[in-house]
Amino acid sequence: MVDETAIDHDIYLFHQGNLRYSYQLLGAHVVTVDGKPGVRFMVWAPNAEQVSVVGIFNKWDGRQHQMEKLNVNGLWCVFIPELEKGTIYKYEVLTAHGHLQLKADPYAFSSELRPATASVVYSLDGYVWQDDQWMKRREGMNLYESPMSIYELHLGSWKNIEEEIFYNYRDYAEMVIPYVKDLGYTHIELLPLTEHPFDRSWGYQATGYYAVTARYGTPDDFRYFVDQCHEHSIGVILDWVPGHFCKDQHGLRRFDGEALYEYANPKKAEKTQWGTLTFDFARNEVQSFLISNAIYWLKEFHLDGLRVDAVASMLYLDFGKEDGEWELNEYGGRENLEAVDFIKRLNEAIYEEVPNVLMMAEESTSWPLVSAPTYIGGLGFNYKWNMGWMNDMLRYMEMEPVHRKYHHNLITFSLHYAYSENFVLPISHDEVVHGKKSLLNKMPGDYWQKFANLRAFLAYMYAHPGKKLLFMGGEFGQFHEWKDMDELDWELLDYDSHRAILNFMKQLHQLYRDMPALWELDHDQEGFFWIDPHNFEQSILSFVRNSRSTNDQLVVVCNFTPEVYHGYKVGVPKSGTYKEIFTSDAVHFGGSGQSNGLTLKAITEPWQGQDQHIEMTIPPLAVSFLKCTSKVKGEDYER
Repeated sequence: MVDETAIDHDIYLFHQGNLRYSYQLLGAHVVTVDGKPGVRFMVWAPNAEQVSVVGIFNKWDGRQHQMEKLNVNGLWCVFIPELEKGTIYKYEVLTAHGHLQLKADPYAFSSELRPATASVVYSLDGYVWQDDQWMKRREGMNLYESPMSIYELHLGSWKNIEEEIFYNYRDYAEMVIPYVKDLGYTHIELLPLTEHPFDRSWGYQATGYYAVTARYGTPDDFRYFVDQCHEHSIGVILDWVPGHFCKDQHGLRRFDGEALYEYANPKKAEKTQWGTLTFDFARNEVQSFLISNAIYWLKEFHLDGLRVDAVASMLYLDFGKEDGEWELNEYGGRENLEAVDFIKRLNEAIYEEVPNVLMMAEESTSWPLVSAPTYIGGLGFNYKWNMGWMNDMLRYMEMEPVHRKYHHNLITFSLHYAYSENFVLPISHDEVVHGKKSLLNKMPGDYWQKFANLRAFLAYMYAHPGKKLLFMGGEFGQFHEWKDMDELDWELLDYDSHRAILNFMKQLHQLYRDMPALWELDHDQEGFFWIDPHNFEQSILSFVRNSRSTNDQLVVVCNFTPEVYHGYKVGVPKSGTYKEIFTSDAVHFGGSGQSNGLTLKAITEPWQGQDQHIEMTIPPLAVSFLKCTSKVKGEDYER
């Protein structure tokens, strides 16, 4: 039976902007009313003259099943008996201007496969989750003092059957999870899976915010994918796009004939550089829609976090706009105050409803306290992508090594602000597309040097404070930039150099996960100190990573030139014997083998601000990890 009192209360909360589970009220729901099974439809369309549910079941005739307007705020509802899961439908909306338009359901859980655009009735009941152990473990997980290495993944171009024909989510589970598990990643991050009409938008221009894209299967198929990830101790993060939506006619744009989900003011609504529309963050019902949507993905699909796309485009009224295309806020600033308030409310709601999940901001400016709690003035995310580090490092690595000494600050500057936020170091899809070249092909030099540079870069990335993210293909040295309509160049693994760098990534992850110094104090200044950041002439730098236990301390030495140095002095913080437990220059990684095979005894003579030093071989275009111990925990690593 339908609880009318509960529905009335939910309707009140929806219009107040406080209904965190609005998807349980609006949309299409398989229910029983007065003993009759059927589907209840509810939609928000305050400016419409009439709304009907249409589909094959009534020959798309809007006169058959007209909806009742429940209140002056524009909720429409109808119960249609005998309809069931799988019914294809749309809303026929008669606007105040007398125009009829067909719209997909904003709250639909499923949609037709593109190019078809209708919604599909789908029940979220019935799937039996098998991840209780993972979910229980997640409750007690320290998200900040744990290893986090994220494999960013676009399902359709990881592997496909042929162009624009894809595997099912269940098939991807069988293929992707063993691969990611073997490499040692802790998380998968998926590009958006909300329904979208155009493949090449990669999901960033959505029409169905509650519908898992039908390209790869059903909502339950996707639940299986997540379930299997958890079975193998892999977390799942989904890219989520609350900043804008596409203008396709069947979507949210002018849903009831007027600006509804978007701002009425075109200077606020239009995202000119993307050809999309901005949500009206001041509107209560839009807040209920978006906050509920974030909770929906986390709750109904057991996701472990959301990476929130294009946060800067939400925060700033002038983002991507020329003079005259935007207006100052009420205080004369360029901040979108409504969006700021929405973001804070979003994060507060998430942590109340789904504690201990990841909320990661892709925020590309110097907005302060992005990853700080709202009660101290922050935006409330728990992580921020470090776009500054990414831009500086890629610019540095693309230079010929002979020029790097003139730009040494690019690899050291990030430590000036490394603890101002909780950072993720991202090398994402955006860096290997649209003519930017693949990660491997960004690297200068001959064939050998390209791979050596890539290994050095990745090793430095994993030694640097902050969690890690790498886009698919980077792990085996994809030569071509990302081809979003084709699968990865898996045939490259027939070649030694590409197999070697895949093995390098596997061993680097083993080192990373086994060494608390590389992640335990990522967000604490006690976790890092420089030994020598100043040797720009040789493009060499050295530093220490600490954990809470001094026994886990690591010394890291990086050389970003192809020169080899023997007997090079490195100041070390402790006396005793040091052993190189990992080097990116190992022969089986494709390196030159200029390693420190024997133990290195610290010499009691001050150097580089330390009371003692070692003399070591510095391999070319490489990073070396050293540990002071009489019995090295890392002896099992391939060196």
